[in-house]
Amino acid sequence: MLASIITSPVTLPQLLVCLAAAMVLGVFNALVFLYRSRHSAGFALTLALLPMAVAVVIMLVNGNIGTGVAVAGAFALVRFRSVPGTAREISAIFSAMALGLALGMGFLAIAVIFFLCTAVFTLVLTRLEFGTPSRSHRRLKITIPENFNYEGLFDDVFQQHARGWELERVKTTNMGTLLELTYQVEMKEPRMPKEFIDQLRARNGNLNIILGNPSEKEML
Repeated sequence: MLASIITSPVTLPQLLVCLAAAMVLGVFNALVFLYRSRHSAGFALTLALLPMAVAVVIMLVNGNIGTGVAVAGAFALVRFRSVPGTAREISAIFSAMALGLALGMGFLAIAVIFFLCTAVFTLVLTRLEFGTPSRSHRRLKITIPENFNYEGLFDDVFQQHARGWELERVKTTNMGTLLELTYQVEMKEPRMPKEFIDQLRARNGNLNIILGNPSEKEML
């Protein structure tokens, strides 16, 4: 049942069956990983086509010493993507490539079982919001004049509105005349209270304040 359907040399019916399976599983794999995630149309198309492309490469070099080189080169493509991807996107690409490897070697049953397990696992964890940071976690950027002593400057404001906070980075801006302080803050409430912002503005001379959610890439 789990044996390969491909013989050497590859016949046309075997090629068509594997490519058809790669197309179908590629589309479904893309739908699974794109569920509840922000993505571009180009990434969705790439994710759907990747299993078929990898399957063809593996068929062409099957039984040849070049197999190892081809597989290593295919996985290296992930490293040199022009736009850095999120952890979820990289997982989706590796999953699509694993499907392509299995189908390229003719293991249709293994490819289907792998897809079903991955799909169920991914959808369940996504619905449960597994690993999603608390909505009360915020990334806070405060600009202050460079002559301000920032140590403990906002501690009383944080104590009133936050459970915890940490100063991550201090950056000079505007030719060194300003400092940009970056904090990770765990708010007592998920919402962004205006009173909190007003108190910070009164303390930093009404300069720029940015309070938002930490992005996924920032949390890698």
